[in-house]
Amino acid sequence: MKLLLLGGPRFLGRALTDAALAQGHELTFFNRGRTNADFYPEVERLVGDRAGDLATLTGRSWDAVLDTCGYLPSVVRKSVEALAGSGLYCFVSSVSVYADFSVPANEESPVAELGELPDDEVTGESYGALKALCEAEVRETFGERALVVRPGLIVGPHDPTGRFTYWPHRVAR
Repeated sequence: MKLLLLGGPRFLGRALTDAALAQGHELTFFNRGRTNADFYPEVERLVGDRAGDLATLTGRSWDAVLDTCGYLPSVVRKSVEALAGSGLYCFVSSVSVYADFSVPANEESPVAELGELPDDEVTGESYGALKALCEAEVRETFGERALVVRPGLIVGPHDPTGRFTYWPHRVAR
């Protein structure tokens, strides 16, 4: 399968890369070429910036697109428009999209709304609503070929945030 990874091999992208290569998939990275540029020399690299320079994607398509780094709806819109000829578009969203955490959420639960917050700046207050708007951009272009994943906290090897290890260290103290 031909796969395109938007972003690179930092954390989640690195885990997806390892899994894709282990399964024998043909993988291409599209990113700015700044992070871990020397990792995975066997992977095709397309250099660009999804916020504006998508020229290296022109005229190409993949069986599936893996989008691990979409945060702004306007940027995701450019990506989905450029990749509309591809098969499946998998967007990694967040459980933060849900509007109400006082009740158990499911796929039909209401999502957060941006309201008066800016749509071009990701903050703790706007993160969930912006991810919900990104999901809408993916679904609008890809329809039934859209796969939206809403994980909670993603942890594991190469996590640069320390979000998970904070807790075991705190418990140990």
